[in-house]
Amino acid sequence: MPLTLRIHARPTFADRPGPDAPRRRTGTAPRLKAAALLASAVSVCLLAASAPATPLGVGDRLFPHLGNPGYDVASYDLSFTYQGDNSKPLTAVTTIDAWTTTELDRINLDFAHGDVQSVEVDGRPAAFTSADEDLVITPDEPLPGGSWMRITVRHSSDPVSAADRDGGWVRTTDGLAMANQADVAHLVFPCSDHPSDKAMFTIRVTAPDDYTAVANGLPTDVDRAGRATTWTYRTQHPMATELAQVSIGRSTVLRRTGPHGLPVRDVVPTKDRAELEPWLKKTPDQIAWMESKVGPYPFETYGILMAGADTGFELETQTLSLFEKDLFTEPAYPKWYVESIMVHELAHQWFGDSVSPRTWSDLWLNEGHATWYEALYAEEKAGRTLQARMKAAYGFSDRWRAAGGPPAAPKPPKAGQKIGIFRPNVYDGAALVLYALRQEIGRRPFENLERAWVQEHRDGTATTADFVRLAAEVSGRDLGGFLQDWLYGEQTPPMPGHPDWKATAPAAPVK
Repeated sequence: MPLTLRIHARPTFADRPGPDAPRRRTGTAPRLKAAALLASAVSVCLLAASAPATPLGVGDRLFPHLGNPGYDVASYDLSFTYQGDNSKPLTAVTTIDAWTTTELDRINLDFAHGDVQSVEVDGRPAAFTSADEDLVITPDEPLPGGSWMRITVRHSSDPVSAADRDGGWVRTTDGLAMANQADVAHLVFPCSDHPSDKAMFTIRVTAPDDYTAVANGLPTDVDRAGRATTWTYRTQHPMATELAQVSIGRSTVLRRTGPHGLPVRDVVPTKDRAELEPWLKKTPDQIAWMESKVGPYPFETYGILMAGADTGFELETQTLSLFEKDLFTEPAYPKWYVESIMVHELAHQWFGDSVSPRTWSDLWLNEGHATWYEALYAEEKAGRTLQARMKAAYGFSDRWRAAGGPPAAPKPPKAGQKIGIFRPNVYDGAALVLYALRQEIGRRPFENLERAWVQEHRDGTATTADFVRLAAEVSGRDLGGFLQDWLYGEQTPPMPGHPDWKATAPAAPVK
């Protein structure tokens, strides 16, 4: 998104039984046990069931109630039925396959602003209630740690309720799209809404025949029945909930081929396809440019979703980046600027999507890198020098740090403004850190670091500390103190090679 505006050992998939495998049940005490022990066990269960439901989270510094402890999601199966009116709720079914990491007598999911009709755990009805923005589920028996579970929630998914929040379902001129960053995927579907818990996705959308539905990943099935069509898409790589995308509209899907036979598909309003084609045909060359910088494109497909919507931002939803159509049709935007924003969202497929932040404080690794390649592309293709942009950023950097925090320790968002973490300090302020690092260790070691970063952490999550360690390993230097000051200092350190650069002091706070 450009600025335009449990700790446990994760089992491998090979270690996990399939979702239909029998699970060891608890509470099946032998008949010959003493009656007193049985009564005691019943009392404990009743006490647990009567305790008030509370919202939980993984303790993220910026979003403490996002994500949920006690399990690791392996996959989501999302089904949405759209009736053709984007002001009305969709009918939805969310199925979650997960691996428990501890014994659970309750399961918390992030979910808000939708009506829940029923919940099943492993095919059996389960009790449920709400606690703040959590859906709290009580299965009929506690789930043992290290077991496979399947949760099925039948619910509504309401674009009306999401309209007053920073994202969720976004109404377009002809349907809907998603904008779930940073914390609003759970306004659309029940989930563990934190980027540390990535999973595979299958997405099914049923809509009237005159609509087209497109989602992350590749299409696997199109089923027409009566006057409706069901479109099915499946990812081939794990994905964070904030990167889920579903487009429903009177759209055309344009297909072309990218580097190495990569399927590229773009989604545009049918009436605008001719006008938008000159922009869309640039994508294969932009992918090739990014590959020349950091290595192979990390996913199974890519494309641009051009939406008739007023969001105030573009968004790097995995394999299908969301753009406002007006970015491409408003003549006030220079051609070089539009192309650099296209590369910003494309770069996120490596930085933020394939390599996701372990915590939201690691956001600078997403946005700083996307801004870096945006600026580098503008330099190489349009003569907009990177050094000039970084010098200007240096001048503002102290003010950005005062307003939003250092790049790797952003200030929490204000209440009701969760998108507020997307401040200049994690865009150009973070790209400035990368520029300083390149100045310090040299261009070739820096480029080797970038390639090593996306290769080592592909399909996973990573932290700022991981980046610092890898930078030291690749450069053969201890960079802890250098990067500590650049990433966490209240003031911007001197720029290597540019002792004349000056940062403007922030204004004194009003007392």
